[in-house]
Amino acid sequence: MTHRFSGHDPSRGHDTAGVPWRGRTLTGTGFDGDTGEADAALSALLGQHRDPGRPDPDPAALVEAVSRARLVVPIVAVPGEVDESSGIPVDASSDMASVTLVAPDGQRALPAFTSTAALSAWNPQARPVPVTAQRAALAAVQEGCEVIPLDLAAPPGPAVYTLRPSMVRALATARPWSPAHQDEQVASAVAAAVAAEPSVTGHGLEEGEHGALQVVLDLRPGLTQPQVHELVTRVGQRVAADDEARARIDALAFRLRASA
Repeated sequence: MTHRFSGHDPSRGHDTAGVPWRGRTLTGTGFDGDTGEADAALSALLGQHRDPGRPDPDPAALVEAVSRARLVVPIVAVPGEVDESSGIPVDASSDMASVTLVAPDGQRALPAFTSTAALSAWNPQARPVPVTAQRAALAAVQEGCEVIPLDLAAPPGPAVYTLRPSMVRALATARPWSPAHQDEQVASAVAAAVAAEPSVTGHGLEEGEHGALQVVLDLRPGLTQPQVHELVTRVGQRVAADDEARARIDALAFRLRASA
């Protein structure tokens, strides 16, 4: 069996592609003094979230702490070339790849960890790669991952905290995150969406379950159920057509009230 780099002698002054070592400059990663420990501020907020006896931390404060912290993403070996000369397939080489997970409902996730210890507890064979939160979020977006679970426990354990899609997009674009019902961009999009509906006499924004945006609509009396359904559908479609607003909303729900 021939290995990928058999016959290569580094002492000859070049790499496996024949490029000389001389004249090369090795640049740092930006984490050269990193001890692998978790960021203290982020660790404190996650500990508060994990403790059922304490109030949950403000999500905006938690996302801000994530944005300032160094994260660790796992890289694992995956089979590369396969040698079948013996009649039994044997991995002749392997490559390193980032980890993505897929939930039963099809949602994709890119796991990240606050420390090398947390990563090792999840998978001792995974290689830790330190990255900024923005780079982790950009990698998630590029891989089609909607969420970033932080500090997954050993399979099949849960994550300590999962960054929702709106949080991941905010980190990827390096902008502050706020709940959708407090976001000015979202408020403008919803206001524009209801402005074309004469049957809506007023509206408001509230926080729904699991971080969803709940739009409260005041409707004039006398609307039939099909008319209400069509109105809500139109408003939802207009909001979804605003790309920037859609990136800031994890889920959309409605609560209807009859005008006096």
